Amino acid sequence: MLNGNNINVYYGAIHAIKDVSFEVNDGEIVTLIGANGAGKSTTLQTISGLLRSRTGSIEFMGKDIGSVPPDKLVAHGLAQVPEGRRVFLQMTVEENLEMGAFTQPASTIAPNMEKVYAQFPRLKERRRQVAGTLSGGEQQMLAMGRALMSNPKLLMLDEPSMGLAPILVEQIFDIIKELHKAGTTILLVEQNAQMALSVADRGYVLETGRVTLTGPGRQLLADEAVKKAYLGG
Repeated sequence: MLNGNNINVYYGAIHAIKDVSFEVNDGEIVTLIGANGAGKSTTLQTISGLLRSRTGSIEFMGKDIGSVPPDKLVAHGLAQVPEGRRVFLQMTVEENLEMGAFTQPASTIAPNMEKVYAQFPRLKERRRQVAGTLSGGEQQMLAMGRALMSNPKLLMLDEPSMGLAPILVEQIFDIIKELHKAGTTILLVEQNAQMALSVADRGYVLETGRVTLTGPGRQLLADEAVKKAYLGG
């Protein structure tokens, strides 16, 4: 479904992503883990077209998307939930969800919204509420719901647990598992390696812009080097 081959990304003279290759197959949850500054979010931004790789290629559904503008990628079936949630704070919950459907036919908006409300009942209760008054966990649910309104083939989540209390982190990961069960393919960037690897089919470990390890989620959870570096073992 998604293939990145030999990706190299620079911020000015800084070589942030170094010869990174990855794949996400249909129906998988794949996670990128690593310390702060390892290049996880940069990799997602490159897939989303916000940054460009100087080499290699990124293919989605068999099509090279390396030069497709970010706003056009949504129509191709890619949706990203950005780090820090980035909901429209002055707009209501419902208006935020409508913004997520800008590529969709008008006839699909109401049924898709009902699907999102079924997934996130809290949002339905607060649909007339201004997003800026929601809690951090509710804003994260709204950011995920807004992305789902575009009917994505691949949902990319950037640090969904950031800044949330442990009980809310568990809720968010339960929702990720439910979305996966319902058939959504997910690429997850997460500093909480324990949670990410426990739900992932496969994982990639990024260190200073390079993939240093890859394998099934459970295998990485049991790996001594991963335990020592990321799991407090």
